[in-house]
Amino acid sequence: MAHCYYHALSSVRKWGGNVEDYLPLHQWFDQSKAILADPRHRALRHHAEGIFMLETLFGATIVNADGRSVPVRLVGEQHVREDLGSIPSFADWARLITPQAWMLRGHRLDESVELSGDRAAGGEVVPSSGPSSSVGGRSRIAI
Repeated sequence: MAHCYYHALSSVRKWGGNVEDYLPLHQWFDQSKAILADPRHRALRHHAEGIFMLETLFGATIVNADGRSVPVRLVGEQHVREDLGSIPSFADWARLITPQAWMLRGHRLDESVELSGDRAAGGEVVPSSGPSSSVGGRSRIAI
């Protein structure tokens, strides 16, 4: 579906009430369009964990305008199924990510790292806060 309004109309047909009862739930799923305006935005919330996250945020049920209690998880399942045809796991999405070199460039916590903070007149890094020491022109932050 192209717009949350149509997901909400589908919810009304299924459980009664009005569009406003369901619109916030469906909008939550599609908020990720703000950062990625193509179908890949769905990787952030359109999966089983996203459905449980919806329930955590909005509660186990909502009461619609007809006074009927509707399980939030069912509304989430409806949204994901309407968009994808089934409910994937997050792992299903993650398997499609090809690891890149920049994703693997971590540093051990006990390694010295160059800070990109303020620099003194001589070019030495001056940490902005926290316990630290300078060794061989590099700053070391104690964690």
